[in-house]
Amino acid sequence: MERSQPKVKFIHILLPVLFLAFLIVYGMMIRPLFLDQPAFPLEVVFLLAAVFSIAELLFIGFQWEEIQNAFVQKFIKGLTPLLILFAIGVIIGTWIVSGTIPMLIFYGIKMINPTYIYFLAFFIPIIFSTLTGTSWGSVGTIGMVLIGIAAAIEADLGITAGAIIGGAYFGDKLSPLSDTTNMASMAVEVDLYEHIHSMLYTTLPSALIAGSLFLILGFVYPPLSLEIESGSVTSTLNSISSIFGFSVFLLIPPIIVLYGSIRRKATLPTLLTSSIAACLLALIFQRFTMGDVMVSLHTGFNVSMASWVPVIPENISQLFNRGGLFELNEVIFFTIIVFIFVGSIDLIEAMPKIVDKVFSFAKSRPLVIISSLFATAFTNAITSNQNATSFIIGDAFRKRYEQFKIPRKVLSRSIEDYGTMVESIIPWSATTLFMVGTLGVPFSQYWHWQLLSLINLVVAVILAVTGKGCFYNKNKN
Repeated sequence: MERSQPKVKFIHILLPVLFLAFLIVYGMMIRPLFLDQPAFPLEVVFLLAAVFSIAELLFIGFQWEEIQNAFVQKFIKGLTPLLILFAIGVIIGTWIVSGTIPMLIFYGIKMINPTYIYFLAFFIPIIFSTLTGTSWGSVGTIGMVLIGIAAAIEADLGITAGAIIGGAYFGDKLSPLSDTTNMASMAVEVDLYEHIHSMLYTTLPSALIAGSLFLILGFVYPPLSLEIESGSVTSTLNSISSIFGFSVFLLIPPIIVLYGSIRRKATLPTLLTSSIAACLLALIFQRFTMGDVMVSLHTGFNVSMASWVPVIPENISQLFNRGGLFELNEVIFFTIIVFIFVGSIDLIEAMPKIVDKVFSFAKSRPLVIISSLFATAFTNAITSNQNATSFIIGDAFRKRYEQFKIPRKVLSRSIEDYGTMVESIIPWSATTLFMVGTLGVPFSQYWHWQLLSLINLVVAVILAVTGKGCFYNKNKN
């Protein structure tokens, strides 16, 4: 005799989500902001929420095998994106040991002209973050070089910081190497390149407008000095050139990724092909050994490999000590825990049913998209974690998008438009605290110059209202 399904009430649907919300608000907001106590680690928050959800499901009558199968199915669907996260760490390590990233940083610094300092402070991090997929890493490395140059020529540090952060987030959003980009496509079950293609409709116009404004600002608020007299810049350039050799052939690895992106080739083979090419180039053009290349693949590049350089400045270590198979291990571990929680509440369709209740007023495509935008901003503001936001909003709105025949890649884009791009303009977020601490520019001085995010917020709503770039006639993803 077939067992009847347990009767699920709305309170059963609501309790796991409310418990998660309680853990986030108390553990990640009240404790650090008001009680002067350490915040709960987000991994532990989701682990406790998963335990609560599973316990409730067992209590109302679900069998363990059913619950286990629910999150195992999540693992199966997310396996390829998880493998891509491993590949991203590998590609970063190999692009550094090959000299590709160092060469682009070297010539990026050399091309700085004080008259165009704000535009270049925006453009150079775009290149670096697109190649590495990290906004924090871009700001903490090339961003610190740029803010140092801006201080030396007495440029406006608020504008410079806004430009640096905006440029860093351009790549963090559009790079196939970005963890948040992969998480958003994974959470909504959209092909990675389809997701990136969708984001071009909001991010590229926003970047063009922001870049034009930064170019104009160079003439409105010019630096007081037009001479770059910075010993640290010279030291940085000399250190990079002493460690790495440069050649036009070092552009091959990023060209492979660019080609794969344009031609919509499978992501994992494309990234691995680029990594293999970078390994070969490292052995041809650099002084590193086969053992150094293997270490770069495994645990990441380390400047100590350059044994022929007697003293390497600390900022060079910060620039290049990264990559390897375990570069994104924290993100991967967090994702697995989220799969357990989301998979368990999927069994009772918790998030879609809650969204149907809360956003029942949204009965048109524009309102559904705008609802997901603001829900994303709210969730990111509370969790201070875009990866968590991606899974929460993706799970909540996916069925509602399907109900209104809105392609899922619009949802994945919306998650980044009002998630990834909002992080640096929320004053209490971990991202803002990092940016302020790293660049040494107060939030009040830079947030209104973070033009890329501010413009992107407007563009995303305009597209939602007009339906432009929403792919209504192409409902595959």
